[in-house]
Amino acid sequence: MIRVGQGFDVHAFADDRLCVIGGVTIPHEKGLLGHSDADVLLHAISDAILGALGQGDIGKHFPDTDAAYKNADSMVLLARVWALAKQAGYKLGNLDATIIAQRPKMAPHIPEMCRKIAETLEADPAQVNIKATTSERLGFTGREEGIAAMAVVCLQQIML
Repeated sequence: MIRVGQGFDVHAFADDRLCVIGGVTIPHEKGLLGHSDADVLLHAISDAILGALGQGDIGKHFPDTDAAYKNADSMVLLARVWALAKQAGYKLGNLDATIIAQRPKMAPHIPEMCRKIAETLEADPAQVNIKATTSERLGFTGREEGIAAMAVVCLQQIML
């Protein structure tokens, strides 16, 4: 059996925060605002996996009203989501994600993002594709007010 899920997330820029995307700290004058580390890419991926499993979204599993998740490392949260997929008998078929940001430039950091995400999802890096685009200075991402990300995952049932 194959299951497909999609995820989308948005975070506004904020002063005095690190800019963590795809588990990589990216040099930038602002970070992203959120209850956790606000890793917009990992949140979208987590939502895609949860969607494929039919298990709601990241807010259901790690609510921002719970102090336990204050400044949480989103890679740790992704690992917990991945544990749910494994428990349900799935492995990653592939992941395709897009980061939408005018700045900072993502291209230099994408290989490390792919490596870290693949490691967490127990997959070959070739199964993880991450792209970045601007919005041609249109909308909130174009005005550099924040960053958005979207992801699609294909989960494959493990044959026993």
